[in-house]
Amino acid sequence: MCSGLKGFTTSCFTPESCVRDSRASPLRVSPQSHVFGTQGLHHFVFHPRVMCSGLKGFTISRFTPESCVRDSRASPLRAPLNDLAPIPPSDRTFTAWDLASLWIGLVVGVPSYYLAGSLVDLGMSWLQGVSTVFLANALLLIPLLLTAYPATSLGIPFPVLARASFGPRGSHIPSLLRAFVACGWFGIESWIGGQTLFLLLFNSSPSPSSFRLEFACFLLFWFAQLAIVLKGMDGIRALEKYAAPILIVLVSSLLGWAYFTAGGFGPMLSLPSRLSSSQFWAVFFPSLTANISFWATVAINIPDFTRYARSQKDQILGQVGLPFFMAMFTFAGLAVTSATEVIFGQVISDPIQLLGRIGGPFTKLISIFGISLATITTNIAANVVAPANALVSLNPRLFTFTGGAVVTALLGIAFQPWKLLSSSESFVYTWLLGYSALMGPIGGIILSDYYLVKRMNLDLEGLYSDSVDGPYYYQNGFNVAALVALVAGVLPIVPGFLHKLGILSNTSKAFVTAYNNAWFVSFFISGLVYWLLSTSKENEQKHRYAN
Repeated sequence: MCSGLKGFTTSCFTPESCVRDSRASPLRVSPQSHVFGTQGLHHFVFHPRVMCSGLKGFTISRFTPESCVRDSRASPLRAPLNDLAPIPPSDRTFTAWDLASLWIGLVVGVPSYYLAGSLVDLGMSWLQGVSTVFLANALLLIPLLLTAYPATSLGIPFPVLARASFGPRGSHIPSLLRAFVACGWFGIESWIGGQTLFLLLFNSSPSPSSFRLEFACFLLFWFAQLAIVLKGMDGIRALEKYAAPILIVLVSSLLGWAYFTAGGFGPMLSLPSRLSSSQFWAVFFPSLTANISFWATVAINIPDFTRYARSQKDQILGQVGLPFFMAMFTFAGLAVTSATEVIFGQVISDPIQLLGRIGGPFTKLISIFGISLATITTNIAANVVAPANALVSLNPRLFTFTGGAVVTALLGIAFQPWKLLSSSESFVYTWLLGYSALMGPIGGIILSDYYLVKRMNLDLEGLYSDSVDGPYYYQNGFNVAALVALVAGVLPIVPGFLHKLGILSNTSKAFVTAYNNAWFVSFFISGLVYWLLSTSKENEQKHRYAN
């Protein structure tokens, strides 16, 4: 029973609901509380055994995870983003097989094939290429599993985990950086889709003279995706599960064609390395970093998936197969790419161009349809939803999901994906290495914070609190140590990046080396700087209290 209630209109108040007056002091949560949190929202809590007393100025009505009611005299609430709420143990249903299937669906795709082919195009043999990919993904598996651990324990997504190190307001920075990279990938995937339309409509291989037609097909594919986004995501989500099997069939068919046309695996895999010993190492380290960068974005936001895992065992077993999945798909891509040297007398690393030169009209139609379907389903789900939601979370008054999707699509064009995919060097050395300098610091800071600074202890209530008294509020919602560490990790990469773009004509060899190993350098510098700054601040506070 509630006592001392004034000015209330009550109806159906359940343990899953709560309302808070903006003038009230921050609410605290006991472990038995039902917690719902969103970015930018106050902490909403209801304990089923709590007796209400002395509450004034509330309007209480039915409250569900999709809605909330607040005193009409208060300022408007930001729209709740309920996907950020911690997943209760009863709803964590992902098995090891579910997570393994997720990775298989992510691995089997045109960009993965293109990355594999790029290694042969850069001069590696098939064995060198497969070994590079396997090693890169084995190394990436370490931060991947470490980042997934707290999410599996608490059931929280990446934006909430980022609050522990960056603060409730500062957490927008890593979210937007990740969204920025997703916009670039949206452009790349859209250009790949436009290439398939070009091959289908004009039955011609891409060339400099056909760029206008290629760009028109790119815009057509771009508008088709945008129209689907504006109409809703339900249909696309239903089709997603069919994309990976279709691509597996296509890749298997392509491998079979290469096998019989080239005369078996012997001729296919006979292409030797075109690199000397010194040249190989000059290509190996940038290629290793590029392969790590390929999944660096997913390694950061893996909490968005592993928060649904039933246990730590499931999330670990479900993800340890990543190096093997990538190695197997890379073998198929490298084998086919190597076979093109035998069949056509030249290396063709782009699967779209390859499809334009093989098979009859029906075969080509089926192949292009499968790639287009997989590209649309993957692109919208992976590269539109995240940045659109990041913009909505940043400013819900300015952005709706539709508006965020349009901005994402426009930024995808601004990335000029035709240049990023114009050569293996542009794709590997400019795009993948470039954005790894943004993803590395974020991963280093989050892992340093959780394992070295917080020592694997997080306050779930505090993660969802925007109160100035919250444990992760830091300085006005920003953790200065995280921001300084982020900048410290990026700065050493900038000269090498500008040199690669041709903006900086001369630079030190040390900066070029740092750029070629951008993910490693930025990851460890940011992690170390964050740990030193946080430890120094902690010791300073202890000394102050002691005196």
